[in-house]
Amino acid sequence: MKSICVFCGSNDGAKGIYIETAKALGKYLANKNITLIYGGGNVGLMGSIANSVLQNGGKVIGVMPEYLVKKEIAHKNLTELHIVESMHERKALMAKLADGFIALPGGFGTFEELLEIVTWAQLLYHKKPCAILNVEGFFDYLIKFIEHAVNEEFIKKENGKLLICENNIENLFSVMLNWNPVIVEKWIK
Repeated sequence: MKSICVFCGSNDGAKGIYIETAKALGKYLANKNITLIYGGGNVGLMGSIANSVLQNGGKVIGVMPEYLVKKEIAHKNLTELHIVESMHERKALMAKLADGFIALPGGFGTFEELLEIVTWAQLLYHKKPCAILNVEGFFDYLIKFIEHAVNEEFIKKENGKLLICENNIENLFSVMLNWNPVIVEKWIK
C-alpha cells in the first residue's frame, strides 16, 4: 500500500482527540512511507493531517477544485497540488491515486465521499479497502444505520462488510493490508 486517501473534516471538531488522531494518522503514514492523498485543504482535520505527514518527512498530494483554491483554503506546501474543475473530478482523481481509503470525522462532504467510494467498491469500480477510523465513536450512528439498512435488506449482508471499521490506527492498517479483493468480488457476484 503506497498511498491512502483520507476523507476528513475541514473543521477541527468539538473534541481535541479529533485533531490528535489526524496528526497521529499523518505521522503513521509518513513513518510507513505511505503517501497521503486528500482534498488539499489547509484547514481543520485536513490541514492537521497534511501538516503532520509533511512534518514527519512524508509526501502529500492534494486535489482541489479551482473554486476552493480561489477561496484561499488550499495548502501551499504540499508535495503536489492538483487543481481540477469540479468536485466530481476531485473525487475521481483521488480514487485513481489511492490504494485505499480512510474516513476520519467530518461533515456532509466526508460522509458523501466515504459513501460514494464504498458504492464504487460495491459496483466493482475498484477493489481497494474502504475504512472508517472511528475516533471516540464518531461514526457509531452511521455504522448502526448501515446495519439497519442491511437488516431491512437494502444493503446485501456481504456488502455491509465492504466498510472496515476500527478505532485504532494499527488495527485499521492490519485489516486494510490483509484486504482480499478476490473475496470481495465473490461477495458482490
